[in-house]
Amino acid sequence: MKLLTKKLVQGLLAKTDETCLSLYMPTHRSHPDNLQDPIRFKNLLKTMEDSLRKKYSNDETKAFLAPLEELIHDPEVWNQTLEGLAVFSSVDLLEIVGLQIPVEELAIVADSFHTKPLRKYLQSSDRFHVLALNRHEMKLFEGNRFSLSEIDISAVIPTTIEEALGSELTDKHLTVASYGGASGESSNMHHGHGSKKDEVDVDTEKFFRFASEHVEQYYSKPIGLPLILAALTEHHHPFREVSKNAHLLPDGIQINPSAIDTEKMATMAWEIMEPIYLKKLNELADSFGQANANGKGSSDIKEVVQAATEGRIDTLLVEADKIIAMRITNFVTGNAQNRSIDNPKVDDLLDDLGELVIKMGGEVMVLPADKMPSETGLAAIYRY
Repeated sequence: MKLLTKKLVQGLLAKTDETCLSLYMPTHRSHPDNLQDPIRFKNLLKTMEDSLRKKYSNDETKAFLAPLEELIHDPEVWNQTLEGLAVFSSVDLLEIVGLQIPVEELAIVADSFHTKPLRKYLQSSDRFHVLALNRHEMKLFEGNRFSLSEIDISAVIPTTIEEALGSELTDKHLTVASYGGASGESSNMHHGHGSKKDEVDVDTEKFFRFASEHVEQYYSKPIGLPLILAALTEHHHPFREVSKNAHLLPDGIQINPSAIDTEKMATMAWEIMEPIYLKKLNELADSFGQANANGKGSSDIKEVVQAATEGRIDTLLVEADKIIAMRITNFVTGNAQNRSIDNPKVDDLLDDLGELVIKMGGEVMVLPADKMPSETGLAAIYRY
């Protein structure tokens, strides 16, 4: 499965084809709940089949669905599921994306990929990373206001001090216990010989620098989420001394992360993130209100469609779970027509607008319904 990044979404947005298949569904991480996932996937393929048959012959429909049907019996897919799954297929492309949050079931056939749920995931203001760190090992989590899930980073980043430093480890005979391991500090570090403590401190600094640089390179920069450090109080200052990660938040969780469960860590992380999240949402709503009052914003669907086609939208706010079954029929005038969502040439208007605004250099933010500053499902702030 692919890691969801802005680059992956940009690749999907750049894909134009007469027939693009987009499928979303919630999944389960563990047995026996995950046994139902292939069945739900198969049912969604039936929805796609019904849509395809409105335009294509039986043989053409089978050809479009064949790559997806092969996935039904592929253990590589169903043994690695997270909270959600997204699959995209066209004549020469197949992308399988595991998601850290559940998504609504959706199966759409259109002339472009339906990416709003992915952009909702990437552009939601409530997402964050948590780096759980001690002297010996690190773990990375991704969370939002609802949940926190560990990311398996071991294939990308060595996660223990022995693996990370290798030959640079000052004392290769030091054990996990010498570093305090999961339980925190050890007596060796405070009551042993000074030289031994110095070696441990040198290795700790190297490991913290390694952790910061690699998390920044492989996760913070590509994904762009705020980073919360979860570590013992005495580890925060030395980590921040060596970290250059611009996404690292000034406040962190000051506790041994191995001493609490994921649910507790999620609660503590959200206490840090919630004020930042609410502040950003309030700023977006205020910006729209001011722009709308000055004639530089609108929530009228026809006006926003025309502004998007003209490249005048600086920021577009769209409602997360709303679907408007309309198709832009004239990219010069901004005309759009109501259609049925099961039409193989019709996608969600909010999804299409989001794609268009991004291509025109604007920003799109996907907000929950209760935070939207309009009732129409969209709100646009114009450049001029």
